Amino acid sequence: MTAKERAEKAKKASDILAHASTEIKNQVLLKLEKLLAEKKDYLFKENRKDIEDAKKAGLSKSLIDRLKIDDKVIREMQGSIRDVVALPDPVGEIAKVWRRPNGMTVGRMRIPIGVILIIYESRPNVTIETFSLCMKSGNCVILKGGSEAFHSNLALYRLILKALRGSGLPDDVAQFIDTADRSYIYELLTMDDYIDLIIPRGGEALIRSIVEQSRIPVLKHYKGVCHIFVDESAPMETAHAICLNAKAQKPATCNAMETLLVHEAVAKAFLPGMEKIFREQGVLLRGCEKTARILKTVGKANEADWHEEYLDLILSIRIVKDIDEAIAHIRRYGSGHTDAIITANYDNAWRFVREVNSSLTLVNASTRLNDGYQLGLGAEMGISTTRLHAFGPMGLEELTVTKFIAFGDGQLRT
Repeated sequence: MTAKERAEKAKKASDILAHASTEIKNQVLLKLEKLLAEKKDYLFKENRKDIEDAKKAGLSKSLIDRLKIDDKVIREMQGSIRDVVALPDPVGEIAKVWRRPNGMTVGRMRIPIGVILIIYESRPNVTIETFSLCMKSGNCVILKGGSEAFHSNLALYRLILKALRGSGLPDDVAQFIDTADRSYIYELLTMDDYIDLIIPRGGEALIRSIVEQSRIPVLKHYKGVCHIFVDESAPMETAHAICLNAKAQKPATCNAMETLLVHEAVAKAFLPGMEKIFREQGVLLRGCEKTARILKTVGKANEADWHEEYLDLILSIRIVKDIDEAIAHIRRYGSGHTDAIITANYDNAWRFVREVNSSLTLVNASTRLNDGYQLGLGAEMGISTTRLHAFGPMGLEELTVTKFIAFGDGQLRT
């Protein structure tokens, strides 16, 4: 179908879904949850096609790992669906009520955004997370996954269509774009009469391209330059474990640590042990001059490294004199995504939380925890670093807006 026909069908379907009952929406999701287990052999078969193509294309191991669907990923997708089902339906919630002097009662009611076009790369489980959240929040979704996961995404979409059958909801509440033609996507980006929000999930180049072409509001994060600051009071064993997890658990994710800041008072005690742990995991280290004097084999970091989102087993290290310098570094080079402090100092912990305005600021925990599922949102549509409408992981509430409602008994404006 043409881009305009797709957008028109989505708009029509969104008017139906917006008023669907919580029971119907949950039934669709629970049916999908069962289908993921019943059809897992089919999913594995289709996923293998993407894995083989990725290897032929020479994609990095970390990116191939993100493409893989296995039993663990199936269980995670099922768990994500169950969590979304268990969450309260935000649609129709009265967020706030107050009475005016003239006796009129005013409130704010949550409603769906409408039609959401999500353009995403790599992880095929994004297809399930996105559909789950949009279904529960009453939003029609148009899915455009990356070519590297085409077969996996299409297989998952076919299960979504099976889950919708018999619900009374039209198939068009979830659509899948199967063309790689950029002009088709760019045409959709002009259809602000039908599509209400664009959410791109991927590299900086993808997001900037979408922003430049779109007439529709875009909720975005350009990149995740995430930091951990090891304060002078940080417990060494805890710091080692957190830093390793933040960098090496899944380095190709937007919430992986890219720069490690270390208080100069503990640098000599902390860094040699941390270096050994990192090198055992294959992490390539780059450091400032002070770091190089402690770690003789570390590569030299330049100005560009402090801005870099490596998305790989590469890490920059900088020694700072105090928390002031750590916060200043994050303000200059950070992307507003995720930043953490490791400390036993209560005052420093709260100062860091107050003064580092990232979408998630953590104390004594890994940056990898900036995720809708991990934070109790069931799943996420993405992590917004724009401070309009939503900031941080986008769950059910962030996929609604509030409209004003008012009840009177004959009030007039004088």
